[in-house]
Amino acid sequence: MSSSLSAAQVFFDLFDRTPIIDNCSADGRQLDNFHGQIKFNQVEFGYPSRSTSRVLNQFQLTIEPSQRVALVGGSGCGKSTVIQLLERFYDVTHGQICLDGVDIRELNIHWLASQFSLVNQEPVLFDMTIAENIAYGEENSSLEDIIEAATKANIHQFIMQLPQGYKTRVGAKGSHLSGGQKQRIAIARALFRRPKILLLDEATSAMDSHNEQIVQQALEQAQTEDPTRISLIIAHRLSTIRSCDVIYVLD
Repeated sequence: MSSSLSAAQVFFDLFDRTPIIDNCSADGRQLDNFHGQIKFNQVEFGYPSRSTSRVLNQFQLTIEPSQRVALVGGSGCGKSTVIQLLERFYDVTHGQICLDGVDIRELNIHWLASQFSLVNQEPVLFDMTIAENIAYGEENSSLEDIIEAATKANIHQFIMQLPQGYKTRVGAKGSHLSGGQKQRIAIARALFRRPKILLLDEATSAMDSHNEQIVQQALEQAQTEDPTRISLIIAHRLSTIRSCDVIYVLD
C-alpha cells in the first residue's frame, strides 16, 4: 500500500508542475510588420538535465531577412540547440534571442510558432492521409495547394503512383514510407505553410543525391517566391549548403 501511495504522489506531483514556458498562454506581443531579423546576443544555455554543462557559451549570431544561413559543426556542438531555442522549446540561461529587436520571451508564443516551419531529420507524420499530413494544422486548405507543395518537394509523382493517391494513409509515424519519402512529405508540409522562417535540420539526409538536388532547387525557387524568407539550414553534406549566403561553423 505504501509503495502505491508513493507512486500516486509522484504521479500527482507531475500533474501539478507548472511549465516554465506556458504553451497555452495568450499573453505577449505580436509583430504586425515582422521583417525577420534574428539575433542571438551573448546566449548561454545548458539543458535542464545537464545544467552544469554549457552547450552554448556567449553565442553570437545575426541573420538578416532573406538570408539562407547554414550551421555546420561536429555532433554535440549545439546546432540543433539553436533551433530549439529559437522556437522556445527551451529558454536561454543567459543572454537573449530577438526577432526584429524584440526578445522572443516577450512575444505571443502562438504567434511565434506560426512564423516557423521545421523539418527534422526524423520528421513527425501522423496516421492520416498524405494530403492531411501535408496540410496539417492549416484550415481551409485546397487540394491544388497541397499538390503544388508536393510537386516542389518532388513527392507528387510518387504519390500519384499509389492506388489511393493523396488519400493514402501513411501509417503510424509514417511507417508505410521510406525515410526519404517521409522527409519529402515533411518538406511539402513546410512549404505549404509558407513560413517567414524555414528551419531545416538535416532535412534531406535520407534522400539520394537525385532527389536531394531536385528538392534543393525547389527550396531555392521557394526563396524567390518570398524574397524576405529566412532559411536556417543544418547539414553535413556540402551539396545541401552550397547555395547558402553565409555558413557558420560551430565549435
